[in-house]
Formats: sequence, C-alpha cells, structure tokens
Amino acid sequence: MADYNIDEYTDITDVVCPVTFVKAKVAIEELEPGQVLSIHMNAGEPVQNVPRSMKEEGHKVLKLNKNDDGTYDLIVEKGDE
Repeated sequence: MADYNIDEYTDITDVVCPVTFVKAKVAIEELEPGQVLSIHMNAGEPVQNVPRSMKEEGHKVLKLNKNDDGTYDLIVEKGDE
C-alpha cells in the first residue's frame, strides 16, 4: 500500500523531449509543496530524463511504475520552493 495520495495527474505521452519535462514542470509548479503529481509518460528518453530533472529541481521521486502497455507512471512529491 502506498503511503501517499496523488493530488494531480498529467499525461505527457503526446510530446517528445525536451517538451516532456516542460509539461511536467508546469504541472508540478501548480501544486503546493508536499503535494503529489503522477506523470504518465512513454519509455525511452522521458523515463531517463524526467525523473532526473525533477530531482534536480528539488522534488522527491517517490516511485516509477512500468505499465503493461509499456508506458510509465512517475510519482513525484513537490519540494519546498
């Protein structure tokens, strides 16, 4: 059982890097510190780059789930501003 509740969800499967991180960043900026964002993304560059970029921005990566269809869900907690 997860010890977090997802506050917001964004789907970035329709864009390619570097726009994937831009969309994810815009989505997490709308949250309050401590809230949790689920980012639905494709395999490949997004899985490599978005989690790393979120950490570099000061956010906490809680989990990266691989889905049956080959996509991923990245669960991120917004850090303090």
